[in-house]
Amino acid sequence: MRFHETALNLRAQRQQLLASNIANADTPNFKARDIDFNAALKGAIAKAGGTVPAGTGSAVTMASTGSVTPHEVAKTSTLHLSSNTKGSIGGAPLLYANTQQGNIDGNTVDMDVQRNQFTDNAMRYEVSLTLASSKIKGMLTAIQGQ
Repeated sequence: MRFHETALNLRAQRQQLLASNIANADTPNFKARDIDFNAALKGAIAKAGGTVPAGTGSAVTMASTGSVTPHEVAKTSTLHLSSNTKGSIGGAPLLYANTQQGNIDGNTVDMDVQRNQFTDNAMRYEVSLTLASSKIKGMLTAIQGQ
C-alpha cells in the first residue's frame, strides 16, 4: 500500500510542476522543469525500505540541473510562499528542458510536449488511484469476511 501512496504523491507533485510549465509558457526566460519519475519513485521507496516493481513510471527527456543556474527569489515577508528552485521531488532532482529550437525570449516551454506530459501524468495518476482503491476494497472485504 505504501507504494501506491508514494506513487500518487509523486504524480501529484509532478502534475503541479507540469502545470507550472504550462502556466509560464509566455514568461520570458522561463525554463521548463520536470522530474525523472522512475528515479523519484525508486528514491522515495528506497527511503521507506521497499522496492519498485519493474516497468513503473515514464521516460523524461530533460537536461540535468547543472545546465541552468536557478535564481533565488528574495523572500521579503513571512507571508510569501517558498519556492523550490534548487529542490527535488522524492529525492530526484528537478531537471530542465532540453530544447531542440530555442525561443527568442529564452523560454523553453514547448506547449505540445507539456500538454502531452500533463495528460499522460494525469492518466497514470488515475490508474494509480484506481489500483489503490481496489486494493483497499479488497482489504475491507477480507476484514469483513465477505
